[in-house]
Amino acid sequence: MTKMKKILSIVLLSTILTGCYKDDILPTPQSISEDLKMTSSIGIKLQSAFVTSEVAMNVKIETAGSVTIKIFDISNRVVSKETMNVIAGDNLLKVYTNALPSSAYRIGLFDSKGKQLGITDFNKIQ
Repeated sequence: MTKMKKILSIVLLSTILTGCYKDDILPTPQSISEDLKMTSSIGIKLQSAFVTSEVAMNVKIETAGSVTIKIFDISNRVVSKETMNVIAGDNLLKVYTNALPSSAYRIGLFDSKGKQLGITDFNKIQ
């Protein structure tokens, strides 16, 4: 009976220790499709100038940090703004545009100090 308790205690302890082990998962490098590749070291490039529910983009910067993506309407008012952390180099991101009415928009990339790093246009279609 005590031998059985020792075995169960060892199994239980092993399970607890194994369950608490933290796996170090390294991010896999993102593969950049041809339509999102950029030659410049800083900027923003959209997959398509015509979008429906989301806009896929490549945001490229030289050093890792916080960036803000702003969407402007045709009267240059900010209609959407999102801040995120990015790595140095290429960053594949998506911004959802479901809430925007059909129209022409400008999307800009800004660093943490508000300096514009890139800007481009897109059209929201139904």
